[in-house]
Amino acid sequence: MLLNISNHPLSTWTDEQVKVAKEQYGTIQDLPFPQVSPEATHNDIQQLAQEYLSKIQDIGTPEQLTIHIMGELNLTFALVTLLKANGYTCVASTTRRVVKELDNHQKLSEFCFVQFRKY
Repeated sequence: MLLNISNHPLSTWTDEQVKVAKEQYGTIQDLPFPQVSPEATHNDIQQLAQEYLSKIQDIGTPEQLTIHIMGELNLTFALVTLLKANGYTCVASTTRRVVKELDNHQKLSEFCFVQFRKY
Protein backbone atom coordinates (compact mmCIF):
# COMPACT_ATOMS: atom_id res chain seq x y z
CA MET A 1 0.00 0.00 0.00
CA LEU A 2 1.03 3.60 -0.63
CA LEU A 3 0.28 5.82 2.36
CA ASN A 4 -0.12 9.38 1.10
CA ILE A 5 0.97 11.93 3.70
CA SER A 6 0.66 15.22 1.88
CA ASN A 7 -1.50 18.29 1.38
CA HIS A 8 -2.75 16.69 -1.84
CA PRO A 9 -5.30 13.97 -1.14
CA LEU A 10 -5.79 11.13 -3.60
CA SER A 11 -8.97 12.80 -4.88
CA THR A 12 -6.83 15.62 -6.35
CA TRP A 13 -4.26 13.40 -8.10
CA THR A 14 -4.19 13.09 -11.86
CA ASP A 15 -5.33 9.86 -13.49
CA GLU A 16 -1.71 9.16 -14.45
CA GLN A 17 -0.42 9.53 -10.88
CA VAL A 18 -3.17 7.24 -9.55
CA LYS A 19 -2.46 4.67 -12.27
CA VAL A 20 1.28 4.59 -11.54
CA ALA A 21 0.71 4.48 -7.77
CA LYS A 22 -1.66 1.52 -8.07
CA GLU A 23 0.69 -0.32 -10.45
CA GLN A 24 3.68 0.15 -8.15
CA TYR A 25 2.12 -0.03 -4.68
CA GLY A 26 -1.40 -1.48 -4.90
CA THR A 27 -3.92 0.43 -2.84
CA ILE A 28 -3.58 4.06 -1.75
CA GLN A 29 -4.66 5.57 1.57
CA ASP A 30 -4.55 9.22 2.67
CA LEU A 31 -3.18 10.46 5.97
CA PRO A 32 -3.38 14.27 5.82
CA PHE A 33 -0.16 16.19 6.39
CA PRO A 34 -0.61 18.29 9.54
CA GLN A 35 -0.54 22.06 9.64
CA VAL A 36 2.84 23.15 11.02
CA SER A 37 3.02 26.51 12.75
CA PRO A 38 5.89 28.73 11.63
CA GLU A 39 6.49 29.30 15.36
CA ALA A 40 6.96 25.56 16.02
CA THR A 41 10.22 24.75 17.75
CA HIS A 42 12.60 21.93 16.90
CA ASN A 43 11.15 19.96 19.81
CA ASP A 44 7.59 20.57 18.54
CA ILE A 45 8.58 19.14 15.16
CA GLN A 46 10.26 16.11 16.72
CA GLN A 47 7.19 15.41 18.87
CA LEU A 48 4.86 15.68 15.87
CA ALA A 49 7.11 13.36 13.86
CA GLN A 50 6.96 10.80 16.70
CA GLU A 51 3.16 11.09 16.79
CA TYR A 52 2.95 10.45 13.05
CA LEU A 53 5.36 7.53 13.29
CA SER A 54 2.99 5.93 15.80
CA LYS A 55 -0.01 6.55 13.52
CA ILE A 56 1.84 5.00 10.59
CA GLN A 57 2.92 1.98 12.62
CA ASP A 58 -0.75 1.45 13.56
CA ILE A 59 -1.65 1.39 9.84
CA GLY A 60 1.03 -1.06 8.74
CA THR A 61 4.55 -2.44 8.87
CA PRO A 62 7.49 -1.47 6.65
CA GLU A 63 6.79 -4.59 4.59
CA GLN A 64 3.19 -3.47 4.01
CA LEU A 65 3.61 0.27 3.38
CA THR A 66 5.51 2.71 1.24
CA ILE A 67 5.13 6.27 2.49
CA HIS A 68 4.52 9.12 0.01
CA ILE A 69 5.44 12.22 1.99
CA MET A 70 5.38 15.81 0.81
CA GLY A 71 4.85 18.82 3.05
CA GLU A 72 6.46 21.37 5.33
CA LEU A 73 10.19 20.81 5.02
CA ASN A 74 11.28 20.45 8.65
CA LEU A 75 8.55 17.95 9.51
CA THR A 76 9.09 16.06 6.25
CA PHE A 77 12.80 15.74 7.04
CA ALA A 78 12.18 14.65 10.63
CA LEU A 79 9.50 12.14 9.65
CA VAL A 80 11.45 10.67 6.72
CA THR A 81 14.47 10.28 9.01
CA LEU A 82 12.38 8.44 11.63
CA LEU A 83 10.57 6.30 9.08
CA LYS A 84 13.75 5.20 7.33
CA ALA A 85 15.35 4.37 10.70
CA ASN A 86 12.33 2.12 11.33
CA GLY A 87 12.63 0.34 7.97
CA TYR A 88 9.99 2.19 5.93
CA THR A 89 10.52 3.20 2.31
CA CYS A 90 9.66 6.84 1.68
CA VAL A 91 8.98 8.45 -1.69
CA ALA A 92 8.23 11.87 -3.11
CA SER A 93 6.32 12.59 -6.29
CA THR A 94 8.16 14.52 -8.97
CA THR A 95 6.46 16.85 -11.41
CA ARG A 96 7.23 18.81 -14.53
CA ARG A 97 6.17 22.44 -14.28
CA VAL A 98 4.52 23.81 -17.41
CA VAL A 99 4.10 27.59 -17.41
CA LYS A 100 1.66 29.37 -19.68
CA GLU A 101 1.85 33.13 -20.23
CA LEU A 102 -1.61 34.73 -20.10
CA ASP A 103 -2.70 37.86 -21.94
CA ASN A 104 -2.79 39.94 -18.75
CA HIS A 105 0.92 39.37 -17.97
CA GLN A 106 0.10 36.65 -15.49
CA LYS A 107 1.45 33.13 -15.51
CA LEU A 108 -0.44 29.90 -15.05
CA SER A 109 1.58 26.95 -13.75
CA GLU A 110 0.51 23.37 -14.32
CA PHE A 111 2.32 20.54 -12.57
CA CYS A 112 2.44 17.26 -14.50
CA PHE A 113 3.29 14.08 -12.57
CA VAL A 114 6.46 12.28 -13.69
CA GLN A 115 7.41 9.63 -11.13
CA PHE A 116 7.71 8.54 -7.50
CA ARG A 117 11.32 8.89 -6.29
CA LYS A 118 12.81 7.41 -3.12
CA TYR A 119 14.17 9.66 -0.40
